[in-house]
Amino acid sequence: MIDWVELAESLITSPWLYAVLVAVSFLDSFLPLIPSEAVVIVAGVYAATGQTDIVLVIAATTLGAFLGDLVPYTIGRLVGERVLQRLPPGSKRRKAHDWFARELDARGGFILVTTRFIPVGRYLATLSTGLVRYPLAKYVVFVALATSSWSAYTALTGYLGGVVFRDNTLLAIAVGIGVALLVTAVTEAIRRLRVN
Repeated sequence: MIDWVELAESLITSPWLYAVLVAVSFLDSFLPLIPSEAVVIVAGVYAATGQTDIVLVIAATTLGAFLGDLVPYTIGRLVGERVLQRLPPGSKRRKAHDWFARELDARGGFILVTTRFIPVGRYLATLSTGLVRYPLAKYVVFVALATSSWSAYTALTGYLGGVVFRDNTLLAIAVGIGVALLVTAVTEAIRRLRVN
């Protein structure tokens, strides 16, 4: 298995770093074991020292995440009709499907943007959005907003850690990852409170 963090660190002064950021962000959109946040935070930390360009880090990460979020949505669209045929009207699963379709219709933007910050939530939301045939035009707008804000937040978390802990890169990376995990936990807690 590829050690994405080590790969990114080995390419930190190379233009290939941005290709790695696109790849890791793309894959993390539908493969939960890819540690994109850690890689983006590392690139952000090094941007604080001038070894990477923070704007390019955010742009590459946004591009990869945006393209990656199209994969589960497309899969959902392709299999959605078959899934719907297997959900008899009145069944619990059909009611859940219909409920999610209504929620997306009412709050699609909120759901897609907030679940982007919740690692497992992003996979379920993007796949489910395709399954219920959420309009592609709306999906693209909200996913563009979600991925750009997620990318900026993640990269700038590393950048801030790099500025504050300029003399200790390892501590900067640890703080950046810690802040990212804390914000993700708070986002999930708020989401759960809103549901209940």
